[in-house]
Amino acid sequence: MAKYLLAYHGGGMPEDPAEVAAVMERWVAWYTSLGAAVVDPGNPIGGAMTVAPDGSVSAGGGVNPVSGYTLIEAESMDAAVAAAQRNPLLGAGGSIEVAETFEMA
Repeated sequence: MAKYLLAYHGGGMPEDPAEVAAVMERWVAWYTSLGAAVVDPGNPIGGAMTVAPDGSVSAGGGVNPVSGYTLIEAESMDAAVAAAQRNPLLGAGGSIEVAETFEMA
């Protein structure tokens, strides 16, 4: 089975503790629905630095910085996209980039 990187962009957490708990429940339910397909549940991402081809460095992750990631296994790109379509980040206004990873020999 191939591995797919789900790179999260945008989204956010509410400030109200009850709403935070509800969001976390949705994430737990999503991870539970994926079961053994979750290779690495990932993490949110904080500040980023961008290194340009000339070696210069700038603060931030570009136009649409990554806000988190998850690594899953799926039978196909379509299956990975279907898993991403159920992700709770979408309900928070975020988007998900799905990319197949390749083993390097």
